[in-house]
Amino acid sequence: MKILDLFCGAGGFTYGFLKANTHNTISLAIDNDFRSLQTYSLNISNTPILNRDIQDLHTFEILDHLENKPPDIIISSPPCESFSVTNPNRQKTAYNQLYADTKGRLVLDTIRIIINLEPKAFLIENVPQLASTEMKQLISHEFSRSSYRSIYFNVLEAEDFSVPSQRKRVFISNVKIKSPVKISSVPVIDAFQSLPDPNLNTLNHEMAPLSPRIAKKISKIRSGGAIVYFKGSQGGTYRNYIRLQANRPSPTVMGKSRFIHPYDARICTVREHARLMSYPDSFRFCGPLTWQYNQVGESVPPLMAMAIAQQILTAFPED
Repeated sequence: MKILDLFCGAGGFTYGFLKANTHNTISLAIDNDFRSLQTYSLNISNTPILNRDIQDLHTFEILDHLENKPPDIIISSPPCESFSVTNPNRQKTAYNQLYADTKGRLVLDTIRIIINLEPKAFLIENVPQLASTEMKQLISHEFSRSSYRSIYFNVLEAEDFSVPSQRKRVFISNVKIKSPVKISSVPVIDAFQSLPDPNLNTLNHEMAPLSPRIAKKISKIRSGGAIVYFKGSQGGTYRNYIRLQANRPSPTVMGKSRFIHPYDARICTVREHARLMSYPDSFRFCGPLTWQYNQVGESVPPLMAMAIAQQILTAFPED
């Protein structure tokens, strides 16, 4: 199956699809962040990549890069800031989030490309707020001019796919995606098992530098506690610099999130964050440390992506 990856980021979504079936090929991966593309090309070899903003990208240009061979599957992970409740500057209505916000309109660009290329299957991953009643109506209306008869808003929990972190996401698709029967969650302690101490020649496992003030605060934080508290768009309180609880999955890994090690007085390394997202230790993240953390937190957990890909491939077997 030929796959087009929009907003490919570091490649977690892609990696899952390739692991689901070794015969899958990524025809083209597109992102406007060159550092993420460096990570992508390092781990997903021999894949054509395009460093462009899809707002400025015409479908004909995409087809030209695809040698006029439309993809079988389109996967996309447009930015979620416009819709996330953790964003204190989020627009008040679903309509404005989707149509008035510059980043929110990237979902519309994804839909435009999907409708024009008509793949057998598509997946748009984002925060669960895109599955709200009003947002469903708006997005379904956008697809009403397409050839797709049914649009599904599959709200899934990463925990249910054996990912050792909490992560509720919606996968908008023309395929109904079933959540697996949850057996048991994978705790942080299991995710970190066998990792050596930081700075011992393990990829992306160097200690993050800390100011004396933050280091002192970290030493006093108990399990489940946090250093930073902030308000979201709906008045809810959210946290950052949380000390992980060893026997539970971690909170949601986000681009700006930083976790405190469950036992040590330090910030978890990029590799530890990556394990919480189910990345293999062979997956290498490039760029400055902050960008590495962002690449991990802004991706689709590979283990979750692989399970979803298997359902998509079952629904549309190769000709």
